[in-house]
Amino acid sequence: SCQSTITYIDGDKGILRHRGYDIKDLAEKSDFLEVAYLLIYGELPSSEQYNNFTKQVAHHSLVNERLHYLFQTFCSSSHPMAIMLAAVGSLSAFYPDLLNFKEADYELTAIRMIAKIPTIAAMSYKYSIGQPFIYPDNSLDFTENFLHMMFTTHCTKYKVNPIIKNALNKIFILHADHEQNASTSTVRIAGSSGANPFACISTGIASLWGPAHGGANEAVINMLKEIGSSENIPKYIAKAKDKNDPFRL
Repeated sequence: SCQSTITYIDGDKGILRHRGYDIKDLAEKSDFLEVAYLLIYGELPSSEQYNNFTKQVAHHSLVNERLHYLFQTFCSSSHPMAIMLAAVGSLSAFYPDLLNFKEADYELTAIRMIAKIPTIAAMSYKYSIGQPFIYPDNSLDFTENFLHMMFTTHCTKYKVNPIIKNALNKIFILHADHEQNASTSTVRIAGSSGANPFACISTGIASLWGPAHGGANEAVINMLKEIGSSENIPKYIAKAKDKNDPFRL
């Protein structure tokens, strides 16, 4: 491995910094695309740079229409992560020029990933519940657009709740980079061979799927579903404290 110049983490002291900026300041004062720009370029954008960056992301948020046919090959019960890694990996077929990595425009590739992966994630969700895909709306900002693609239907337009938008924006920022965890290391190893960047990112998604990594978040959701309501919380806290009970928070 190596030392990251992008992110600094000290879990014991509760410190997380991106490019030297404290995560608390970024979460309170920035939006996700500002942080994404910071991670890519090493500095926060000026107003002009930010506007140009957001326009580029919006421009690339659509995915090729042929990707719809790929989704139709999956069972509706397929795990979303299985669909994600297949769909993101398939982007390497739509951008074969990136196989010549010496001439690749890595900044444009990063922008395409930031733009298209939320679209694919929303498509994965829509497919799992049997609803038609919703196209991006470039009149919305990044977080609003993701919520729009997730929850708008052809019958009803989703009205963005500002509280949910704010929470999701903070979640995106908190997860923007985590130094060299399993998925980051997996992408780095795949990328060291000169493979197509989209194929490399799909290997990171496969690693993220594992229960010891991103899959832990899924386990938390399942646990919350099991708890059910606030009235059951004392019972489950007692179960967690009971050494003879297999339940753990």
